[in-house]
Amino acid sequence: MRVINKKTVAVIGAAGRIGSSLVKKLISKNCNLLLADINKDKLNRIKKQFHNINIKIYTKNLCKTKNIEEFIKFGIKNFNKIDCVVHCFYPKSKQWGKKFEDINEKYLKEDLNNQLGGLIIFCQKIIKHFIKHRYGNLILISSIYGTRSPEFNNYLGTKMVSPIEYTAIKSATIAITTYLAKYFKKKNIRINCVSPGGIYDKQPKKFVSKYNNSCSSKGLLDPSDISELIIFLLSSESQYINGQNLIIDDGYTL
Repeated sequence: MRVINKKTVAVIGAAGRIGSSLVKKLISKNCNLLLADINKDKLNRIKKQFHNINIKIYTKNLCKTKNIEEFIKFGIKNFNKIDCVVHCFYPKSKQWGKKFEDINEKYLKEDLNNQLGGLIIFCQKIIKHFIKHRYGNLILISSIYGTRSPEFNNYLGTKMVSPIEYTAIKSATIAITTYLAKYFKKKNIRINCVSPGGIYDKQPKKFVSKYNNSCSSKGLLDPSDISELIIFLLSSESQYINGQNLIIDDGYTL
């Protein structure tokens, strides 16, 4: 059994596909759960569904520094400490998903600031708490498109786009992981990254077929496949894994 017993685990972006799947798996792990997302209704439904579990929810926008600081204080007030954080937060501007030729400067800056700048500031604030607490486990979420360029051929004949800012942000997330893991070496803080392949979300059959042809067996993954790997990184079984980017993609990038 992967031990996360009695730890306080914060999931940022807990109402998203990966976040909500992870929460369901963490319910049985005897840990305190601190859930953050701007989707208040979904978080309340999760809390109501598992009313006998120690869950606290926070619904303010964690792109803002003052809210990040308030969130950490909220966690300390309720659970005395935050041991582990999984950062799945994925704020998107109105232009998200536009082709390279159609990018608008205003929304590009918004996406880079909220997703990448917000991540850096969040790491700064939570690691400060980890240092004070003398322990911490931080897991960031990147993508296989943070390690390589998209297979543009897979998108032909569909309305789907893999935005250039997505690749930029996800590759930077991997760099942030290695930078911080080395920067805080000897501090009893682990910082790792998970890079999933594509996750099934009712994509067009043409895309699904092309994508799955490049995989070993399953093809597009389910969120639960990703959350199992995150559970491992949260557990004591992975205690010597630090500064790593773990790819889970059913062999897509081979």
